[in-house]
Amino acid sequence: MKMKLNATHIETVEVQAPCPFMKISRIHISNFRSITQAEFSTSSMNIFVGQNNCGKTNFFEALEFFFNGLGRGGSLSDVHHKRDTTKEIVVEVEFTGALAGAEQMQKAANKTKIQKALDGSDTVVFKRTSTDPKARTMYVRGLMVEPGTGFDAALNEFLPKFEYIHTKQYYDAVAKYTKTSPIGIMLSGVLATVLQKNRQYQAFQQKFADLFEAKDSQVRTEFVTIGNKVKIYLEKQFPDTTKVTFEVTPPAFDDLLKNFETTIDDGVETTAEEKGDGMQRALMLAIIQVYSDYRKENEDLGKSFLFFIDEAELHLHPAAQRKLKSLLLELSQTGDQVFLNTHSSVLVADDAVDQKIFKVEKDNGETDIVEAVSADKPYITFELLGGSPSDLLLPRNFLVVEGASEYEFFTRLIKRLYGDRPRIQIIKAQGDIDQAQRSINSIEKVFTPLGTSIYRNKVIILIDQPHPDRRAGVTAFVNANAHLRANGQFFELPARDIEQCYPNQTDPVRGNWKKTQVEVDAMDSRKKTQLAKHVGNTIAQVQLKPRCLTATRL
Repeated sequence: MKMKLNATHIETVEVQAPCPFMKISRIHISNFRSITQAEFSTSSMNIFVGQNNCGKTNFFEALEFFFNGLGRGGSLSDVHHKRDTTKEIVVEVEFTGALAGAEQMQKAANKTKIQKALDGSDTVVFKRTSTDPKARTMYVRGLMVEPGTGFDAALNEFLPKFEYIHTKQYYDAVAKYTKTSPIGIMLSGVLATVLQKNRQYQAFQQKFADLFEAKDSQVRTEFVTIGNKVKIYLEKQFPDTTKVTFEVTPPAFDDLLKNFETTIDDGVETTAEEKGDGMQRALMLAIIQVYSDYRKENEDLGKSFLFFIDEAELHLHPAAQRKLKSLLLELSQTGDQVFLNTHSSVLVADDAVDQKIFKVEKDNGETDIVEAVSADKPYITFELLGGSPSDLLLPRNFLVVEGASEYEFFTRLIKRLYGDRPRIQIIKAQGDIDQAQRSINSIEKVFTPLGTSIYRNKVIILIDQPHPDRRAGVTAFVNANAHLRANGQFFELPARDIEQCYPNQTDPVRGNWKKTQVEVDAMDSRKKTQLAKHVGNTIAQVQLKPRCLTATRL
């Protein structure tokens, strides 16, 4: 047991074994843009979902403010909530695995400074505020620590590496060579390492010196001659000129990388710039992942990374989104931590170990971030798909009918006479009340976590008058689904077949539309279907007046 001292009270807490990786365990934000107050604990994989302009990116930028400050040209007034500078901005981040993070530090002086400040605590809190936006304050066991001078450099080495991939970050910023781009840093590092150890390069350096730098080299002699001639003409204008020298500097091999290009063969080999946005986005994320591996193996040995990816699904097909999530899950399970902003149901739908989903909502201009419980997940998925069942499985309205005849008849009837109404999907139960029940159950099982089906009040069932032998089964079905009776969602035709309920109209080919029981029994399924199509394509709206076709509401 251990005593924990907070600003207002002392409490006894269990001492836990140190975490093997340093990660964010809790975040608190106050008055940063639309976020007035938000506090939540985090996991290895964290997914934030919400409508456009609800504040998801503001949350990511609050963390960027914590790690990097305002940045060049940044203004505090731009990030204050409603530009009210009287309210203090606070971004407070709690980390666990602090002892492991300190152990991974490479500079001895920084390592000693951090370990002394931690004083054996595996949990540490840092805070950046608008009062002093250039510095971060450290808290251990609820008490502020005064680490002394030079602490910021030690802190930057200590904290996990923050990688923010925002929607404005394009392929060129990551995959084009510059001194600071991920691909540039990696390629330059690889080149420098290889050249330092390569005997051929060392021999080349000596040859270069002999050819261009030795006093008796032919090239140097000719350059001196040309320089002297230029001097003669130059000193006519500037008499003080005493020497003009032409020299060749050793080649900077980094300059060669400026001309490199990336090609991808995905069936057609072309440069990356010629691929689609989805491929470029995926390549960018892949390079950043490799970059984290490279940094861990070289500059940041063993250090954990924090990946903040805004709209991770951007430009990616759902299948590619699922693969991306799988890759990010691998990272999160091997020491890194992932934070995703998304509008994608694909990234939300699948469960994973150490995954948390957060709902981001805005009300009256203020953003709220709340961890979703398991019962919330189907609703979140439902909303991400547009708030309508049609986006997931079926159109907004659907009708369960017994068989092919009813299906063909109602499909044509609704399309012709009610085409201006919301679309209705018709489901065939294949003439079996048990199948009708299975159809409903199969729909509801998709949303079992809801407890009650989202289709509960949308299903309309129309059945033929059952044979006396089947009446008990129908009664049991209706009793088991009492809401169908209460809401008027279950209808039974007044006859055993829909053919007996068609209007009484003579047709030269098919005889009277309305059939007797004997005539129906003599018809095969093909004739019933043909009649249903004909009646559905021909029936007039006036013929739908309440007659035999009107079903009985049970």
